[in-house]
Amino acid sequence: MRKALVPGEQVIVTTRPQPRKLAGAAAAFILSPAIAAFASAWVVRGEAERLIPELTASWTPWLVAGSALAVAGVWLGYCLPRLLKWQGTRYTLTSRRMISRSGILHRQDQQVNLASVRNLTVHESVLQRLVRSGNISLETGYQGVVTFQDVPEVARFRDFILDAIGELPDERDGQAGGAMDYSADAVPWELREGGRDER
Repeated sequence: MRKALVPGEQVIVTTRPQPRKLAGAAAAFILSPAIAAFASAWVVRGEAERLIPELTASWTPWLVAGSALAVAGVWLGYCLPRLLKWQGTRYTLTSRRMISRSGILHRQDQQVNLASVRNLTVHESVLQRLVRSGNISLETGYQGVVTFQDVPEVARFRDFILDAIGELPDERDGQAGGAMDYSADAVPWELREGGRDER
């Protein structure tokens, strides 16, 4: 991230989405081997043969192996992709931009210049309020609305964004005539005509 910063830009905070979306994957990771173990024990005790007479004892190793493969399928096909998606998503707030980067193999970047933000909205569902996360929507004049999903500690993150917007340099700074809006007493001595008064 440091290499992507423009001169004078500083990173304020970097975070990942709130990990609540991993709850289903975590439950599947724990429950699938438990269910497979129960099913394997049920088959080994001969319950499958009692239920379906065609499933003789010669089918037992295949049924147990099928249970193990089902667990591997749940882990690799359901749990791992969700973990990698969460791991590969980062929200970065700098002194000038809000950046979302997601994906490991297929990278997706989304950036919003803080100077272009016209409105900031926080949306929280009931579940998100319980874990103190939420969706932050930044409305800009030309990009429409950009939403960052499941931002953790959403209230603090919102305050960080508002502080960063408040500390942006005035658009008139560095422009010709920009100092003319100041009162005479507020203009530095070296900018006043005639330099420092002799007293």
